[in-house]
Amino acid sequence: MTSWTALDIPRLDGTSAVVTGANSGIGAATALYLARAGARTVLACRSVERGAYILERVRAVAPGADVRLVRLDLADLTSVREAAERIGGEVDGHLDLLVNNAGVMALPLRHTADGFEMQFGTNHLGHFALTGHLGGLLGAGPSRVVTVSSLGHRLGRIELGDLNSERGYDKWRAYGRSKLANLLFTAELDRRARAAARPLTAVAAHPGLSATELGQAGPRMAGHTWAARLERASRLYTQPASAGALPVLRAATDPSVTGGEYYGPGRLAETRGAPAPAARSSRARDMVTALALWEASVELTGVDPDPAAWAAQVS
Repeated sequence: MTSWTALDIPRLDGTSAVVTGANSGIGAATALYLARAGARTVLACRSVERGAYILERVRAVAPGADVRLVRLDLADLTSVREAAERIGGEVDGHLDLLVNNAGVMALPLRHTADGFEMQFGTNHLGHFALTGHLGGLLGAGPSRVVTVSSLGHRLGRIELGDLNSERGYDKWRAYGRSKLANLLFTAELDRRARAAARPLTAVAAHPGLSATELGQAGPRMAGHTWAARLERASRLYTQPASAGALPVLRAATDPSVTGGEYYGPGRLAETRGAPAPAARSSRARDMVTALALWEASVELTGVDPDPAAWAAQVS
């Protein structure tokens, strides 16, 4: 097709969507476009205050939009479960679209409430568990799960015996591992949906190099104000969040998208430009590791988002 733009987003009236991390950046832009297209859109945010600000901004830009706010802390599996329960009440028993967008990047060593390395626990395990808890809603009809990865997935390696970086921690390798895990999760979710003949489209996307708040948390946590200032200056060379959201939006709304696909910006080594099919590293195509990671994630979270079981969850 010709260059895909926001004008290609179809009308979404009568559908429901959840966007994690919708309080800023790619998530906020994604939620705005979805709400403007008519979807009932749930902003799933760790910060209720920041989420409320975006909610009002969306309503100002898209009068009449049906926008809801639910608190979600992906670094706490109890919060994930509770958020999923609240989402059920907001979407009237069915969910058409889940955008697993929220994330953290290049943090100093930190741990989640459940003891997982923060980047792996938030970016992968939190979304893995959320998808599982929402299975009944997603299984109520045809649905789509979009998980946001990164160019940084190429830095990652899945070491099944050291998923929590206990043998040594490097913030960028840990980030790459979590983003590689996002792609392997998508691939295995797609495989299982096909095997179970479930009407689920599992796809992934990445925003290229986009100007967001993602790079600020790590320097602030480490007390490096100079690094935070440098990161802000680097935004002169990145595309705006509204452009970075387009691959996510194409993955979420383009009727021609099929399960297992991956989208990113189509120009300058996938750093910017209109959304197009993106390349994966060889590790991201390793289905043996995808299965092993799934099984490890089930053991760590106590949740199994296997679409084969979703029919039993539908009330």
